Amino acid sequence: MSHKFKVGERVCRPRLGIPGDTGEAEVFEILRLMPADQTGEPSYRIRTKTGERAIREGDLVAAPQA
Repeated sequence: MSHKFKVGERVCRPRLGIPGDTGEAEVFEILRLMPADQTGEPSYRIRTKTGERAIREGDLVAAPQA
C-alpha cells in the first residue's frame, strides 16, 4: 500500500464532533514516511507542538489551505 501524504505536507486530525468543541484542529507536518503496521496501514512521523510522534494514515486528513 502506498502513502497518501508526502514529506513536508501539512495534515491534521479530523474533528470528531465533540460537544462544545469549537477550537481549531492542530496542524502537523509530515516528517517521515514509515512502513505499514501489522494491519497493513501506512504510518507517518509528524511534528507536533511538543515534539514528534508516529501516527496512522487513517487518523489524518489534509490540512485546510491557509
